[in-house]
Amino acid sequence: MDLAEFSGRLNDRLDHDAYADVDASANGLQVGPTDADVEHAAFAVDGAAATVREAAAAGADVLVVHHGFVWGGLDRVTGPEYDRIASCVDADIALYVSHLPLDGHDELGNAAGLASFLDCEDTEPFGEYGGVTIGQRARPTSPWSVGELRDRLAELDTGGQPVRTLEFGPEAIEDVAIVTGSGTDWIREAADAGVDALVTGEGKQKAYHEARAAGMNVFLAGHYATETFGVRRLEDLVGGWGIETTYVDHPTGL
Repeated sequence: MDLAEFSGRLNDRLDHDAYADVDASANGLQVGPTDADVEHAAFAVDGAAATVREAAAAGADVLVVHHGFVWGGLDRVTGPEYDRIASCVDADIALYVSHLPLDGHDELGNAAGLASFLDCEDTEPFGEYGGVTIGQRARPTSPWSVGELRDRLAELDTGGQPVRTLEFGPEAIEDVAIVTGSGTDWIREAADAGVDALVTGEGKQKAYHEARAAGMNVFLAGHYATETFGVRRLEDLVGGWGIETTYVDHPTGL
């Protein structure tokens, strides 16, 4: 499959056009000639020189990531920007990126994958951002206690870091909001929706007071750990196209 068709299929499947005006990430093909061929695709959470090298060592033609190189435009290619792009050019490997579309997609997205991991079946979009949604509201098949949900999240690839909790909500958790990565800005929306807990990756200082005021449980399971689901699901999708795949696991512990 040529790279242009590969990129176009993913763009359409992930509905990149819907997020074009709100996402700072330059989604889609960020590095690479469109006339290249794709026989082997690698997948990773982060686009970095380290993951590019691992993908190239596996023989991949393209690396598909959630966090790419270009955010809000690229003024010049020097220093770290040069190093990242040079890692692709030197290895003759393309870089494809899907950021917010891969958070919010109701089937392939990070939040959808995390909801499934938490044994939730009844889901709906959550986490309004600029007219689109980037998360999920989900109901587990049976209630979690705070400790049980924390233990389940600790099974993620957290890089050995503990799952932190702000325990200000009910002990029985029957309804959760999920915004992967950096999602504590949605505590108030979660409280307004009447859920029992917000599950996200990393926190901010103000999250403590907001969660306490809202009477909300908040689980911080790690930015990386909560965002492996989308690229994993894309790997399964692309494998179904007859393309060889490799997953590059590079946990940050953050």
